[in-house]
Parts: sequence; structure tokens; C-alpha cells
Amino acid sequence: MAYILQMDFKLDGPFGDEMAEAFSDLAKSINEEEGFIWKIWTENREAKEAGGIYMFDSKESAEKYQTKHTERLKGFGINSVNGKIFEVNDQLTQINNGPID
Repeated sequence: MAYILQMDFKLDGPFGDEMAEAFSDLAKSINEEEGFIWKIWTENREAKEAGGIYMFDSKESAEKYQTKHTERLKGFGINSVNGKIFEVNDQLTQINNGPID
């Protein structure tokens, strides 16, 4: 069963191309996390928020990464991090062409 981790937090920037350049190494390192399948990076320049939607192959992997990333963000001075973990309903997600593989 797949699990989604949704995380968001306040961020003054960078956004867009600058974010892509600044966080490229972090993005590559996420690929090495245990149980990681994919991530969609999210940003809202106007609201000064960023985050991501992650898919992991187990709840344990999602929880482990949530803890690790929350601590990493605190190290960057970001103390208010929202995170939630959800089970993926494969049948309904397939109807809507969701990337569950």
C-alpha cells in the first residue's frame, strides 16, 4: 500500500527557477530515502509558502522522512511545519489517472 505525505511551511523564498537551483542537491538526495517513490514540489510565492506531496511505499517510511525533514527545516530556521500522512486508495486513484506506480 502506498502512502502520501503532505508537507507545507512558510518560506520567504526563493521560488521558481531560483528555488530549483537552490534545492537541486536536496531534490537529488530525496531520491535516496527509504521507501521513496516520488515527490511533487509545491510553492505559492504570494502566500510565501512551500512544501511538497510525497509518495512512499509504507507508512513507516513516510513517518521517518517526515521526522527527518521537519528537523532539517528547523535547522534552516523554519519552525512551523505542517505534515500529514494519508493512505492512497488505489482503485479510485487509478480511475483519475493518479501516479501510484
